Amino acid sequence: MCLTNMAPNVIFAFAMINIVRMSGLAEIIGAVCGPVMGIFGLPGIAATAVVAGILSMGGGVGATASLVLSGDITHANSTVLLVGIAMFGSAVQYMGRVLGTAGAQSKYYPVLFLANIGSGLMAMFVANIFI
Repeated sequence: MCLTNMAPNVIFAFAMINIVRMSGLAEIIGAVCGPVMGIFGLPGIAATAVVAGILSMGGGVGATASLVLSGDITHANSTVLLVGIAMFGSAVQYMGRVLGTAGAQSKYYPVLFLANIGSGLMAMFVANIFI
């Protein structure tokens, strides 16, 4: 399961972060997302890990690890990110896997998705206070 599900997401996240850094998009993302990510005590480039975490928990962890290894974020920043990723990790994937299987009506998907993302962002805010 790890080799077929998690490893591709983590490897893809490492590759994407390196592509973003080498292409110069990291500076643009950092400038655009800096004010929002600053609420959580994070640099703007951390938004890439948040988006990766919403899409895939393995991808979010991989993106966070890549950002730490490249020196773009600190270990304390990674702790705040990982708290959020643990809360909202793989929200997009689980929307189909869990809600579809449970038979939830699709009109409730946006509310459930926003509640999931909101709880993760609140957890990141609280984690930033304690870290």
